[in-house]
Order: sequence, then C-alpha cells, then structure tokens
Amino acid sequence: MKKKYAIGVDYGTQSGRAVLVDVSDGTVAAQSTKPYTHGVMEEYLPDGTRLSPDWALEHPLDYLEVLDVTIPAVLRDSGVDPEDIIGLSIDFTACTVMPVDREGTPLCLREEWEHVPHAWLKLWKHHAAQEEANICTRVAGERGETFLSRYGGRVSSEWMIPKLMEILKEAPEVYEQADRFVEAADWVIFKLTGQEKRSGCAAGYKAFWNKREGYPSSDFFKSLDTRLEHVAEEKLGREVCPQGAKAGELTNEAADRLGLRAGMAVGVANVDAHVSLPAVGITEPNKLLMIMGTSTCGIMCSREEKMVPGICGVVEDGVLPGLYGYEAGQPCVGDHFEWFVKNCVPASYYQEADRQNISIHELLTGKASRLKIGESGLLALDWWNGNRSVLVDADLTGMILGLTLTTKPEEIYRALIEATAYGMRTIIDNFEQAGVPVKELYACGGISKKNAMMMQIYADVTNREIFIGVSDQSPALGSAMFGAVAAGKKNGGYDTIFEAAKAMGRVEERTYRPNPEHTAVYDRLYQEFKTLHDYFGRGGNDVMKRLKKIKAEARR
Repeated sequence: MKKKYAIGVDYGTQSGRAVLVDVSDGTVAAQSTKPYTHGVMEEYLPDGTRLSPDWALEHPLDYLEVLDVTIPAVLRDSGVDPEDIIGLSIDFTACTVMPVDREGTPLCLREEWEHVPHAWLKLWKHHAAQEEANICTRVAGERGETFLSRYGGRVSSEWMIPKLMEILKEAPEVYEQADRFVEAADWVIFKLTGQEKRSGCAAGYKAFWNKREGYPSSDFFKSLDTRLEHVAEEKLGREVCPQGAKAGELTNEAADRLGLRAGMAVGVANVDAHVSLPAVGITEPNKLLMIMGTSTCGIMCSREEKMVPGICGVVEDGVLPGLYGYEAGQPCVGDHFEWFVKNCVPASYYQEADRQNISIHELLTGKASRLKIGESGLLALDWWNGNRSVLVDADLTGMILGLTLTTKPEEIYRALIEATAYGMRTIIDNFEQAGVPVKELYACGGISKKNAMMMQIYADVTNREIFIGVSDQSPALGSAMFGAVAAGKKNGGYDTIFEAAKAMGRVEERTYRPNPEHTAVYDRLYQEFKTLHDYFGRGGNDVMKRLKKIKAEARR
C-alpha cells in the first residue's frame, strides 16, 4: 500500500513553515520555512505612516506567500506525488484579526484604506487596546457575566473584542466599512477552500465564545458601546466549527497555484499552541505542554472545569474533544533574548562568536552555563511585552535588579532565561492552587530543541522532569494531524485526533531532570521573584504604568 501524507502549516510571529508528514508514523518527509516579507510592523506602515506605541501589525499577503513558497518546496524536496497527500490544515497565532469586505478582501489591500492603520491586520501582540480590555473586565464584572470567570477574571488586550472596541473608538469608519472581522487563520482557510469557517479554538479562547452558550449576550456588548449590540451577528458570525472538522476542499485555483490536488480535505484552523498537544502524543488530562518560541503558551487539559485566576481561558473541547482545555502563557520569551542580542551585546562578543563559527546565542549560552546559580546577583521580571499569566496586564514592563559596573552580558542573558522560568513556575503554582494539578511537564518548539541549558534551568526552577517533543516543528506537525483527521480513515487518515496522536505523536527519550542542589538555590531566588512580581504587578507600586504613560505623552 502506498504511503499517505498530510501537510501542516504553522504561522508564527515572524515566519510561516510547512511540513509534509507521513500519516502512518508522523515522520516528516520535508519541511520549509518562509520569513514574512514585511515582518512585524511596530513603528510604520509600508507607506511610512507612523504607528502609535504598543502597535503590532502584519501584512496579509505575507501569509499567502508562505503557502506559495513552502508547499511547492516540500513537494519538490520530498518527491511525494500530490495524489498521495490526503489533507491539509493550519495553525496560527491568535488573536490575529483583520477587517475584510463582503468579498473577504482585507481592507488594507484596498487603495483607499492602505494608509489607515486600523484597516490593517492586528497581530496577537498588538497591545494598544489595554484600556478597552480594562473596560471589558469592569463591565463584565459589574454585570456578573458568567464568561469572565472562564478567562481568569480579566480580559486581555490581545483578544478580539478589545481590538474591535479600539477600532470603533479610534476609526469608526473602518468598523462600519468592514463587513466582518476574521481571525487570520480563518481567512487563510477561506482562501484555500472558498468557504469561511470560524475556528472554535480561536473563538473560544479569544472571543468569549462558549460551546453551550455561544457568544455573550447582545446586552453585554451594548453595555460596552451601543454600536456593538449586534457585533456577534453582524461582524463575527454565529457559526463556529470544532477542531478536527473538515472546513472544505481545496479549490481548483488554490490547487493549481500550490501544486496540490483539487478537492483535497482541508481542516478547520487551530491556534498554534493548542494544536501542539497531539504532536507530542498528549491525549490525557493534567499534562502541561510549554510551547516555547517567540512567546510561550502553557496548554493543559482536564476532565473538570475549574475557574483559575489569571489564565487565558478554559474552553470545553478547546484543545481535545471531551476535555476542558486550559491556556496560560508568557508573551515574551524568544523575543526577550532577541531584544537583548540586538541591543545590549558588545561588538567584541559578536567577533568572538564569528571566530568560533557559532551564533551569538550559542556564545552567550556557553558563557552563561559556566555561571553558578545566583552568582550574578541579578533578578529579572520577564515583562518586556507585558504579562499574560497570571496578571493579564499588557501595561507591565520589564525589569532587572542587581546590575553593577562589573555585570557581564552573559549574566544578564542568564537572568533573562531564569526570569522566564520563574514566570512558568508562577503559572504552574497558580494552576495547582486552583485545583488543577500538573502531573507531568512537557516542552516543544525551537527553544526546547536548541538550548539544553535553558531547559535544565526550567527543570531546576520548577522541580519537575521535562519531556521534549521529538519534532522541531510541533505546531506544524499537529496541524498535519488535524489535516489527516479532516480526510478521515476512509481516505487513509484518521477519524479522531486521539488515533492520529497515538500513531504520529511522540517525545524524545532524553528528558531533563531537576538537580536537587540547584532546586534548593532556585527556591530562594524564586521567593525574591515573587516579592517583585507582586510588588510591581499587584498594585504595590504602579511606577511601570506611570512611566509608560509619560513615554506615550512624549511621543505624541
């Protein structure tokens, strides 16, 4: 019997990647990555229009370019016959939202709107809607809205409704012109199939949608702004599709462009972190997966629905069918280290890395690994891009304590790594205190494969063994699994994601185990981290927010 394959496409913050996967065992036959041509637009639009602080936009055509480049590449590199590819699905950062017209064209692609910032696609880390998020939290709390407790008691500026509120307030003409607002993931599926199918995963975690109750009531939206009363019906659409469902079939046009077979099954889109659990073989509850990249998401399932403060949401069937999926996360991990090497490392270190023919990250990691725990005297808060869990506050900013005239770059680099580990321990502790035990800890994503020192620090800080996913492209592999499920067993795929995960998902034999001596020292440092965390993050001193306000005033 000829082998059958599926394609998974993972859209990250800086690039998109495709994998072509053998559905019998999850072996990756070929993979290809395409950086976004326009990157993340945080200061200017392509025409030079200046953006305000905390903005983050992307160009929708970059997403189609990923398909046009990576899919032909994996076909060419693997030599696989397109007739043997049974399905395709994608995953995406979220909430990454765009206004589109009646034909599904993003407004920013129309000449009359290309100079208007709010007509562009807002990336997940667009944090300029924090005021609107605060209003959402306050109004929902005052009204006793039941949905609020499912989202940890606070609304994030990264989500759908605050972003729509920001558009309505600052550019009402864009809000009125938009026929609807769609997740970028759902838009790409629309371009592949000709059918718009809303992802239940994205709607559940980012737009307050619930399997049993749907969206919040019209009265709630009216309380936010009278013009939002019918936002669900008019701008979002009430039809939401579950993970694993078939969104449609590849159109003739898309098939010709990509070199694939017309009529091939295309699965409903997923959120990038959530699709990763089956890729590492997780199908049981109470196993927390850290998806580590630009940011880190912590995803876990449970048989029970618990109200956990400071999480990003608990959604029935949101990750795996029949279970409640919990999301928490940190919005700045890989970005943390990238900021540091771009802005704070002297030229002599780059020259040393060049002489050794290694990357600057490898050089800093090597130097940092030789430091004793606590030797630098540094402690950092990992809030360079705000705090997602457990404080849910994008107005918080980063901090390093203990700098002296003898502080070296590798000491700061290690302190930043340790800060992200403390942030993850905070998330784990928060789950357990709320009655959702974390029985096993897993990791996937580029960082988990490339930086052994960092993973050992995480094991020592959390005092837990860490299992590592085999694939270096876990989200894309997870998407390929859902593509195989969309195709179904009769076409060579699987009828459930549980069957696909059993056959295609796995972890490495190597694990990271905590060192008791290291853990004892990190316990002391973590107590100091918690003191700073609560002082700056829970109202003890709002200096970060005051400074941010002064900064915004100065840039006007």
